[in-house]
Amino acid sequence: MLSVLSRFNRSTFFWVGLIVTCLALEGTALFYQYVLEYGPCVLCVHIRAWVLGIMLAAVLGLFLRHSRLGLVLANATTLLFTAGMVERSYRTLGTERGWFEGTCSMNPNYPAWLRLDEWLPTVFKPLEACGYTPWVIPELLSMAEALMLFSVGLAAVMLFLLLGSLLHSDE
Repeated sequence: MLSVLSRFNRSTFFWVGLIVTCLALEGTALFYQYVLEYGPCVLCVHIRAWVLGIMLAAVLGLFLRHSRLGLVLANATTLLFTAGMVERSYRTLGTERGWFEGTCSMNPNYPAWLRLDEWLPTVFKPLEACGYTPWVIPELLSMAEALMLFSVGLAAVMLFLLLGSLLHSDE
C-alpha cells in the first residue's frame, strides 16, 4: 500500500492534476463573479487565497517530488493550506446555514505582508456580505457545500500522502 501511495505521490500526473484543479477552482470562482455576477464575500476570497496556496504548494511538489524530504515538505505544505481551506469552507457553509452569526465583514484582514486585496483586487477583494452562495447544481449542491466536500476530500488525500511519504523510505 505504501509503495502505491509513494508512486502516486511522486507522479507528475498527481501534481500537475492538482495544479490544474486549483486553476479550475479559481477560474470557476471568477466565472461566477464576472459572468454570473455573484460577488465574493470575505470568506470566499479567503478560500481563493487558500486555493492559491495549494496551487503554489503543488508547484513545489512537482519540482521536489523525487526527493523524500522535498515530498514530505510539499505534502505537509499542501495539507496545511488544505486545512485552511477546510476551515474557511466550514465557516462559509455554517454562515449559509445559520450555524454562525457575525462571522463576516467586508475587511479581508489579510496580513500586512500579504495584501492580496490590494495587489489583485479583481480576484481577492470581497464585494458582498456573507450568507449565501450560489448553486453549483441547482437545488442540490450549493457552492459552500461543494467547497466543503472538495476540501475535506483533498485533506484526506493529502493526509494519506503525507503519511505515506513519511513512512515509505523508497527513493
